[in-house]
Amino acid sequence: MSAPGKRYLYETHMHTRESSACAKSAGAEMARAFYEAGYAGIIVTDHFYYGNTAVNRRLPWEEWVNRFCLGYEHAKAEGDRLGLQVFFGWESCYRGTEFLIYGPDKEWLLAHPEIRDATVEEQYALVHAAGGIISHAHPFREEPYIPEIRLYPEYVDAVEGINATHTSPASLAHFNPAFNERALAYGREHGLPLTAGSDQHRTEMIGGGMVFSRRLADIHDFCTAVLAGEAAELLDGTKPPAESR
Repeated sequence: MSAPGKRYLYETHMHTRESSACAKSAGAEMARAFYEAGYAGIIVTDHFYYGNTAVNRRLPWEEWVNRFCLGYEHAKAEGDRLGLQVFFGWESCYRGTEFLIYGPDKEWLLAHPEIRDATVEEQYALVHAAGGIISHAHPFREEPYIPEIRLYPEYVDAVEGINATHTSPASLAHFNPAFNERALAYGREHGLPLTAGSDQHRTEMIGGGMVFSRRLADIHDFCTAVLAGEAAELLDGTKPPAESR
C-alpha cells in the first residue's frame, strides 16, 4: 500500500550494453545506478531487431531473442537483489522511426517472430492483442539516423513527450529542448497520454522518468497507469530526481 504523498520514480526508456550496440554499461550496472539514484523501478527498452541492436541478426530467431533479453535479465537479477523493480520492454525501429513497446514478454517474442518484420500498423495490432501499449519515442528528434519525421497518431497509445537527453545538462547527445516541446504539443493535440524517460545508455544519470503516487505492480500495471494519465510528474533531467522508494 502506498503512503500519502509518497513518490515512486520509474525510468521508462533505457538501454544495456548486452543488447544495444550504442550502450556503454551492462544491465546489472544500470540497475545498480538507478537504484542508487533513488528510482523505484526501471523498464529496460533495448534496441530491437532493426534498430541499433548488439545481437547478430543472422542468428536463428530463438537464439536472437535469448541473447536480446540478456540485458534485461541481468538488470532484473541485480534489481531483485537490491530491491529495484525491473520491467521488460523494447524500442522498435521502422526506417528510423522508433517506438517504445510495453507489455509483451520474452515468451511472447519467442512465439511471435512476425513482430520482427511487422509494419507500424501490424505492430500496433500485435502489441494490442498481447495486452501491451506503444509510445512513440522522441517523435521530433532530428539526427542523421532518422531520415524523416514520421507521425502515426492512430497507431500509438502514447507519446514520449519528454526525453531527458533533449533537455538534461548532463546529456552527451541529442540535446535540443525544442524536440520535447514539439512532442508535448503533438501528444496534447491528439489527446494521447504522455510518457517520459531518460533514454540512458550509461550509468551517469540523466534524471528523467515518470513519477507515480503508488508503486506499480508490473509492466501491465504501468500500461494501465499510462493510459489512465496517472503520472504525477514527468521529469526532464534538469534537476536531480528526489529519492522515491
